[in-house]
Amino acid sequence: MGSKQSFDIVVAGGGLGGLTAALALRQKGFNVIVLEKASQLGEVGAGIQTAPNASRILIGLGLRKQLEKIHTEPQEQVRRRWRDGNVIALTSLGSRCIQDYNAPYWHYHRADLHRVLLDACVDPLGPGPIVTIHTDSAVTEIDRSAPDRPVAVTSTGARYEADVVVGADGIRSAVRDAAGFSDTLEFSGEMAYRALIPGDKIAADPATRWLVDRFQSTIWYGPDRHLVHYMIRNGEYLNIVAIVPCSAEIEQRWSGPASVDDLVNAFPGWDDRVHAMVSKAEGNASVWAMYRRRRDPIWVDGRIALLGDACHAMLPYQAQGASQAMEDAAVLAEELAMVSHTDIDGALMRYVARRAKHAGMVQDASLENMSLYHLPDGPAQTLRDEKLRNFDGESDVSYDWLWSGTPLNDPDLHAFTYPFAK
Repeated sequence: MGSKQSFDIVVAGGGLGGLTAALALRQKGFNVIVLEKASQLGEVGAGIQTAPNASRILIGLGLRKQLEKIHTEPQEQVRRRWRDGNVIALTSLGSRCIQDYNAPYWHYHRADLHRVLLDACVDPLGPGPIVTIHTDSAVTEIDRSAPDRPVAVTSTGARYEADVVVGADGIRSAVRDAAGFSDTLEFSGEMAYRALIPGDKIAADPATRWLVDRFQSTIWYGPDRHLVHYMIRNGEYLNIVAIVPCSAEIEQRWSGPASVDDLVNAFPGWDDRVHAMVSKAEGNASVWAMYRRRRDPIWVDGRIALLGDACHAMLPYQAQGASQAMEDAAVLAEELAMVSHTDIDGALMRYVARRAKHAGMVQDASLENMSLYHLPDGPAQTLRDEKLRNFDGESDVSYDWLWSGTPLNDPDLHAFTYPFAK
């Protein structure tokens, strides 16, 4: 099946992390099969942010022109008070990210970004063997009778033998469970409302028109809850993520639909502009319980390797979940490309050594931000706001640390050669 240089790799999970891994591995010459449990490939209707650290990975994979067609670029990150909307702090993004970090801070519709990755995986003219993708293929078992050739077994009984099986199948990873990794799942006590609001409705209302006039990424801070919003598809939609204490029902069900009334009622006493925004969510809002994984450095067992949410699921308070998965993907491909069949185990251990501490620090910072974002009004909140005014990142990790450089050894993937100057 494989050539002399190539390995056979099965990636469980066809989300953003899984497809980034598949593409990075393809470009190193590997034979990649992606197994996706859903009946069709795609992403939920929601926005996503890629900070410079993730943009750098995607651009290094040759996707710059495709991303330039689908991105929206926020000019600032704005932080506001819940009750009156007063601006606490304003951090320049846009051209500053390109100037300081040589990579952009971009927003996308998740489905658009997913499509770019998918197209690159199956492009017949791309470098490396075309990625094979199977839908309706939930991995339910890992057969390790031959330790150096694990077999991913799907719910239909199909068997996919490989040199490495990568579990990129999300926070409730079936690969993680099937391979016997420890259970590190924890509930945060919170849930997130998600909604896409048509940009024309935002533009038509004088109370919300300002959101269309200048693209920004905005965070509103309040007691026990916060709200994030930004435009995607160049103003076609306003993406909203609203995090509040979780109901018992959603904790059990993990997710469900949400009404406009639910959204409006979740923010009593907040600035009228918040209500003007969320009241425009028409029929497509949903709510999701916020689970995370405890920081855990064990990502590999034999020829089974975990990636992204399967090993380091984090709360969304650093907007880094997908970005860290993309970093994992690129490092995993880089390590495997440097070894022969006899040292795959060593490559997987080096992958963990290079990634687990870094992703773990982002996990911890995201958890720390949960309480920082949701302080009640008072002395601690006043101190927080003062710190945000002199901004270098909300938590123990600075944006300079998070966004600078690259996790890769290959200088051609630093993206320094890409002409971003405006």
